[in-house]
This record gives sequence, structure tokens and C-alpha cells, in this order.
Amino acid sequence: MRLAWPRLNSPTALRWVLAILVSTAGAALVSTVGVAVAGSIPGVGTVFTPRDMAAWDERNFAGRTEYEVVEMAGREALEARCDNAGSALYLDREVDLRETPVMEWSWQVEGTFGADIDESVKAGDDFPARVYVVVDGGLMRWRTRAVTYVWSSATEKLSDWPNPYASQARMVAMRSGPPEQPGKWKNERRNVRKDFRRFHGRDLDAIDGVALMTDCDDLESTARAWYGEIRFVPE
Repeated sequence: MRLAWPRLNSPTALRWVLAILVSTAGAALVSTVGVAVAGSIPGVGTVFTPRDMAAWDERNFAGRTEYEVVEMAGREALEARCDNAGSALYLDREVDLRETPVMEWSWQVEGTFGADIDESVKAGDDFPARVYVVVDGGLMRWRTRAVTYVWSSATEKLSDWPNPYASQARMVAMRSGPPEQPGKWKNERRNVRKDFRRFHGRDLDAIDGVALMTDCDDLESTARAWYGEIRFVPE
């Protein structure tokens, strides 16, 4: 994916230019503040539904991934369809990690890109599903950091590596290879606060943004994935 640095026209634009989605190609996110507001459930924390996520701001990098709210077996999901493209949905919003440091989410993919891909280099930096968490470095852009949880095609489960486009983003393979049970949701759980401490040496009180992306442009391929709720909950 080619570099694409658009003009900055808002504080949010600057924040996201320096944030994690540069990891897909050094491309910037330019937008206004995210329009979706997550629900807050006592005893649970912050919840983003598929319908919430569908209303997040969008940034296209190379063509457009289609995102649509669908129903799957009576359950609402955000479907992502990618055809030699890559675009992300993102929300610029602070999430408290003191009370709710754990992120839970569910997802599934139709398939992956093959076992012979090197996902640690730019040519292989495509994933059928990604979920990002970001901390903004402000004017000190070199301090921006991110953790990217991916459904990998070839990298061993729970491996981690620096993103080939931007080393300030750490990649973590939550799943690896094609789904063993196609059509079945997989549930994930990560302590985001501990991950930032482990991968970036930072003890954070909050993150500044959440994003998701299905991309397939580097491999000039196709992909299809589904995202369920994303929740931030107590440990």
C-alpha cells in the first residue's frame, strides 16, 4: 500500500496521522471526532455494538472495504468485505483503563490468505480481521503507540512482532490460519493495560482510540470477516 499523507485540518486528523493506522501503509486518518457513542453498562463497562461501529469514521487507503450491519443466526454483526482494498473504521475516544483494562470482542473470518505469507514484511501486511487500540503521543508524535490484534494467516498464535510500516505499532496474532469451524464466533480477551506495559513499557490510565480493519490490498486478494461487540470490562 502506497504512502498517503493528506493535509491535516483538525486536531483529530493530527492525532490519527500519528496513530496506529499508519501501520497499514504509513497512511493517515483525517476526520472529525467519531460520531458513535458507546453504551456504558453498570458492572460491564464500555460497549461498542456492531451498529455503533458501522457509524464510526472511515478512512480509505487503497480502495474501500465494505462494512455493513447484518444478522447472523439471530445475532447482529458488522460484516466486512474486501476486494483488493483496505479501509478502516475508527473512533477517536478515550477509554478508561483503570476501571476497565480488559478488551473483549468476538469475530469470525471466511478464510485466510495462505500459510506461505510473511506477515512481518510490507508485502504480507494484510489480515482478514484486525482490532486496534491506540494511545496518542500528542505533539510528540514519536510517543504514539498502538497494539494491533489480528487474525493471522501464517504467524503462530500469540506471536507478536513490530508492524513493518510503523514499528510503534505492535502486532499480536490472536488466531492463526483458516477457521476450524467456519461460521462459529471466536471470543477474545486481552488486558490492554498489561499489553501496553509489555510491548511499549507504558503504564496507561487510558487509551485514545479504537479501530478495526479488514484489508487485502498488499496481496491483491479478497477477504470477508464479521465483527461482534467490542467491550471494555473490569479485569
